Amino acid sequence: MNTGSDQSDRGALLLMAVTVVLWSFSWIVMKSLTTLIGPFDLVMARYIIAFAVLFLIALVTRKRIKFTAFWLTLGVAVFQTVAFQCLSQLALMSGGAGHVVMLAYTMPFWLVLFAWLILGEQPSRGQLVGFVFAAMGLVAIIEPWKGLGSLTGSLLALAGGMSWGLGAALSKVIFKRDRPDVLSLAVWQMLLGAVLTWPLTQLFPQPAVVWGAPLFWGLAYMGVLASALGWWLWLSVVKRVSASVAGMSSLGVPALAVVFAWLILGERATPWELSGIVLIMAGLVTVTLAGVKRV
Repeated sequence: MNTGSDQSDRGALLLMAVTVVLWSFSWIVMKSLTTLIGPFDLVMARYIIAFAVLFLIALVTRKRIKFTAFWLTLGVAVFQTVAFQCLSQLALMSGGAGHVVMLAYTMPFWLVLFAWLILGEQPSRGQLVGFVFAAMGLVAIIEPWKGLGSLTGSLLALAGGMSWGLGAALSKVIFKRDRPDVLSLAVWQMLLGAVLTWPLTQLFPQPAVVWGAPLFWGLAYMGVLASALGWWLWLSVVKRVSASVAGMSSLGVPALAVVFAWLILGERATPWELSGIVLIMAGLVTVTLAGVKRV
């Protein structure tokens, strides 16, 4: 009877559930902000706010902010913190929130792949079956026969998911090798996210910011809840479970985001998109269950 392990698993599952809700609704907020602020300005602003919040928490709790594993930490910042958010935000400018989130959240598949290449966690037969389901679902959602316009946004979202998977695998390497404090790593990720996004705001012209209450509340949600709290919770999950099982934390995000997009934004999925969603969710469940059985 391993009561301590069971409690740890239940605790990680609770953290996953909270993260899922926060990140699901964030896609609706991000979509609503596309007409109020430029994509890279939004990413930089949310990370500045998140850094300020987490740094203040560290000061109040007297936590030492230690920078460990420089190159790995920088790699996580480049791929998971910056590339994922920037690519996803660009995709949202040309596609619906539900469509984009389903493609971006193929991240557990990429995580399994990179965990195999980097951590040596070889995928099982069940996980490979999940990849087949996902591949069919991706084709149905992207609908390449509709033309390049639809394909461009879809590929941006897909590239974002791939970047996230690579960053998550690097995070797992950091926790295995250096065992950093979760809050400390989150603080550095938010700071590096803001710093690395700033050059993009200068290289690519951003539309004028539309100041007002909608932008204020949107940035507050993205900075405080989706970024500061969300990242802190996510890194806590990564620290406690294997890389494959960590993908569970994102399992419900695309499905819940599609529901939010329907209820709040009035988005209606096409028959092909619905078919793709079903196939991808089937693949996600297959991959996740196969990963859990191996832990």
